[in-house]
Amino acid sequence: MSARSYGACVLCRRTSVMNTVFRRMSAAAHPRSQADFLKGKKHRNHPGVTNLKTLTLPEELQTAAQSIIQRAEMTRLPERTRTLTNFLWSRKRPVEDVPLRKKALSLEKQLWEKALEKRGDIDEQMLEERIRKKVLTELKKTTYHWTPMKYDEELGVVYMAARLAGGYAAVRRAINEIKKSNPAFAPQSLLDFGSGLGTVAWASHSCWGDTLKEMVCVDSSAPMNILAERLLKGDNERAEAHIKHVYFRQFLPLSPKVQFDLVFAAFTLSELPSAKEREEAVVTLWRKTNAYLVLVENGTKEGHQMLMEARDTLLQKQEKVVHDSRPALVFAPCSHDLMCPKFTHEPVIPCNFQQAYKPLPLSGHNDHRTEKFSYLIMTRTEPAQPKTEGVDWARLIAPVQRRARHVHCRMCCSDGQLQHVVVTARKHSRDMYRCARSSDWGDQLPLVNKAEDDVQSDSE
Repeated sequence: MSARSYGACVLCRRTSVMNTVFRRMSAAAHPRSQADFLKGKKHRNHPGVTNLKTLTLPEELQTAAQSIIQRAEMTRLPERTRTLTNFLWSRKRPVEDVPLRKKALSLEKQLWEKALEKRGDIDEQMLEERIRKKVLTELKKTTYHWTPMKYDEELGVVYMAARLAGGYAAVRRAINEIKKSNPAFAPQSLLDFGSGLGTVAWASHSCWGDTLKEMVCVDSSAPMNILAERLLKGDNERAEAHIKHVYFRQFLPLSPKVQFDLVFAAFTLSELPSAKEREEAVVTLWRKTNAYLVLVENGTKEGHQMLMEARDTLLQKQEKVVHDSRPALVFAPCSHDLMCPKFTHEPVIPCNFQQAYKPLPLSGHNDHRTEKFSYLIMTRTEPAQPKTEGVDWARLIAPVQRRARHVHCRMCCSDGQLQHVVVTARKHSRDMYRCARSSDWGDQLPLVNKAEDDVQSDSE
């Protein structure tokens, strides 16, 4: 053996010994008990992982949707689906009367001040009329004009082509939060407010199957209810519904004492004409909730704001007549019940998540798409955080950045603060590091003994 080969062999042995010593030192620094949060699961499937792989519509649902679209023989369908999708994504809350009046008074004051600066003879009556017209013109230009969506049979088909798969993906991902955190939960009844195409019934059935004995779908649009029923029957009036025990209504059940194990409102709050009606709807839905209330909206600032309004309503306001004394608890995605820290940073970025899915195989649709959505789950039972002593479960609110020997994680923590944590095996334990590398946007991550020099306030 040459001197060079011998030297290389000795160096390899030394490196191997040093690595072994380092691993033992690391193990001593981070006791095995710190991995209790794994609960016997592998790192890539630790208790905080709730993300799903690319979702595909149930075969029966996709076949029925394609059949309905083909029968409709609609012209310019790809163009119309894009237009509707863009319109729904940019949809905002209706402007409330009080802010509108304040804006009008402010504009009027500014115009009067400018007019009076010119001095001279002023015909006040004529000037007042001119200012009033200018104020109205300016308000029309700068104020969002909200209009209710009215679905007839044709628009319902366009909506199905545009939103069926994406809406299903968002709902299915939100449901998985409950399924993963509470595997023992087996709902027998479901209420879907603003049910549209019935995607909540399909997504819930894919999780809990025939456990669900009653699914009440409420939508004020009769054409949408008819379309949802056609989907359930595979576009065949004489066939039996693929999912049993689904009942369509145009109004909510009246009795406040009737409760459902699971209550849903997906992309519905944005269709209500005022803050007062949104608040009343949320309170009514909570009253009808026995276990979980799930709200889903677009992953925009508007969608996030509406969900936080609903959250504040349920946490802070007391009902005059209490039919169920169990308090409202935040289940997901928040890891706390404090004010959303996203609102304290400028510019305000919505708390949203994403789910990959395969759209309907129609002209103009890509093979894969991503649905960006916001959601809120409230419960009467228990919070979603896995209970492990000494472990702080935080929500990943941005894509995980994996680098050599460290991982950048931006999280919303249980103390109500946004944190940027650089996770390493040396400072957070090998188990913690491997879990961080296996996690992604939307998952919960267990932080054990966070190292202070690796934690930053996320003010970016």
